[in-house]
Amino acid sequence: MEKPGIVITGASGRMGQMLVRTILGSDQARLVGAIEREGNPWVGRDLGEAMGGAALGITVTDDAVEAIAKAQAVIDFTAPAATVAFAELTAQARAVHVIGTTGFEPADLDKLRAAARHAPIIRAGNMSLGVNLLVGLTRKVAAALGEDWDVEVVEAHHNRKVDAPSGTALMLGEAAAAGRGHTLDELRTPAREGITGARAPGSIGFSAIRGGDIVGEHDVIFATTGERVVLRHVATDRAIFARGALRAALWGQDKGPGEYDMADVLGL
Repeated sequence: MEKPGIVITGASGRMGQMLVRTILGSDQARLVGAIEREGNPWVGRDLGEAMGGAALGITVTDDAVEAIAKAQAVIDFTAPAATVAFAELTAQARAVHVIGTTGFEPADLDKLRAAARHAPIIRAGNMSLGVNLLVGLTRKVAAALGEDWDVEVVEAHHNRKVDAPSGTALMLGEAAAAGRGHTLDELRTPAREGITGARAPGSIGFSAIRGGDIVGEHDVIFATTGERVVLRHVATDRAIFARGALRAALWGQDKGPGEYDMADVLGL
């Protein structure tokens, strides 16, 4: 069988370039397209040359319709509005849509859900194997400990990240809530500032740190009187997310329409 053809959105970004290099280094997939927004200086240039290397024979385009029409999978780490628009096109092309974008509003998720009725969408706040194992551990620990244990999710990222809490932090909060038999909306504590009063029993709090070039660090703290349990994941190389995204794109090739996540991909 021919290797599946993959299109990368946001190709000029840090994740976009990492995804390009990951796919070029894979013997299981082909890079068949690179998309950028209209007006980006990479549009119209050879992708390899734009990245500072040899020509690849792939021209960066702002015509998403044409690019996605020839793809078996689209890997997308962009912004919510762009991802929703791409989802409509991947649905039409019946291509696998791997989404690493975070910061969606409920209305965005409704549109993704509609697109998933026509093609597979694999969406995760984090594509790494280690983080998804941490999600499973968080759910189990939350289920084992009572609600007299406070839960706090602390995350740190680089100073250019625009959303907070991170998508990964929300995944971890959702896992903790699920372990307690609730939804995150029922237990989530908003950002704290000023005189906030005592913490509500059973609540799940979030703290976000932004600075320098931190790739991604996440701690789930379970604290009660006299003791704490801390679960931690530290990412030092953005390539882990690209490898996970490629694995998801390959896994999705024989899957029917629907919404999936990395737990499905990894069989967790």
